[in-house]
Amino acid sequence: MQKVLGIILGGGAGTRLYPLTKVRAKPAVSLAGKYRLIDIPVSNCINSDIFKIYVLTQFNSASLNRHISRAYNNLGGFNDGFVEVLAAQQTPNNPSWFQGTADAVRQYINLFSEWDVDEFIILSGDHLYRMDYSEFVQAHRDSGADITLSVVPIDEERASDFGLMKINDKGQIIDFSEKPKGDDLKAMAVDTTVLGLGAEAAKQKPYIASMGIYVFKKQALIDLLEKYPDQTDFGKEIIPSAASTHTLQAYLFDGYWEDIGTIKAFYEANLALTRQPEPEFSFYSENAPIYTRSRFLPPTKMSDCQVTESMVAEGCILKDCRIHHSVLGVRSRVGEGSVVQDSLVMGCDYFQGSADRQQDRDNGKIPYGIGKNTTIRGAIIDKNARIGSNVEIVNRDRIEEAQREEDGFYIRSGIVVVCKNAVIPDGTVI
Repeated sequence: MQKVLGIILGGGAGTRLYPLTKVRAKPAVSLAGKYRLIDIPVSNCINSDIFKIYVLTQFNSASLNRHISRAYNNLGGFNDGFVEVLAAQQTPNNPSWFQGTADAVRQYINLFSEWDVDEFIILSGDHLYRMDYSEFVQAHRDSGADITLSVVPIDEERASDFGLMKINDKGQIIDFSEKPKGDDLKAMAVDTTVLGLGAEAAKQKPYIASMGIYVFKKQALIDLLEKYPDQTDFGKEIIPSAASTHTLQAYLFDGYWEDIGTIKAFYEANLALTRQPEPEFSFYSENAPIYTRSRFLPPTKMSDCQVTESMVAEGCILKDCRIHHSVLGVRSRVGEGSVVQDSLVMGCDYFQGSADRQQDRDNGKIPYGIGKNTTIRGAIIDKNARIGSNVEIVNRDRIEEAQREEDGFYIRSGIVVVCKNAVIPDGTVI
């Protein structure tokens, strides 16, 4: 794996995850109370012995830069390993910002090509999964392909939501179709036993969809980006165009994989981590841990609390409250008599001591965290929110979509999202 360079695509403006992406890049969005989305592909790379990693981004990259520098600055202690953010830049040759996934790589291809590597592995920054990329790369090498795409098997019900591929009996990709319907969908069914799926599973999931993860031979990527200078996207343009001149191979990934690029998917993926006894994806793995920044926080303190089916990060203080089927991030505060249910609370960037909290109250301000006798259901509470006492955040009117930025919240797919640094006054009902 010393001959592999990792390239993680940070995505665009992240409009589908707004307002969580209002002040941060999509890969910097919090996950599972203490991680960030970027930690998933970076950790997969490290666990696969891929230590040269670039992250491409162009929107709100300050917090992402800060997280990566704090979490991974010692990666190259005794080798040439690194995790480095490359933000979009304007140059005489490239006066525009990134126009798409392929364009982002094209604008830095001179830098990437300087490395003495055989392959580029191109990854997405907003998926939740655990994968050994060394097996992926080895399968690519064994097949002799120019490009290998990691694919997931899916059933007919979900197939029309994805870009699908057809393969021959050697697992080589021979056709593409973007979100087909009806007879066009039926025509994209394949025998997934060719890729190693069991007979019964192959019958239930006769379609394969791209995960947006690719391994390119170094020269193949350089040649394709030069050959198609006007094509800006890998999945929709570069790779379908390459099918006529290059060998494309499919690699089956049959583990847990979730694209968490929307508010609903992000919410559901986080709460799915609380399932008992074992969630589909678990952060508990001795052989392949998910890494993040070390914060050196004290253990969480709970006083007369009822906590069920939940995850609570370190540094929290919970008093006489009830937490059910929820995820609480670092430094979360929940006051007496409050209920948090089916919710994701991201916590706080700083710890506020008793004296500072009392000073806020004396000055008529609401302290950080969740106050007394407050009920929160089906919500996402972004970092540093100040939520008062006797508040109800329950989407009482069952609204599906709303934009109330002046009041500190949005509603997306029926989920109330309280913005970062928002202040929700005492007695508010949402």
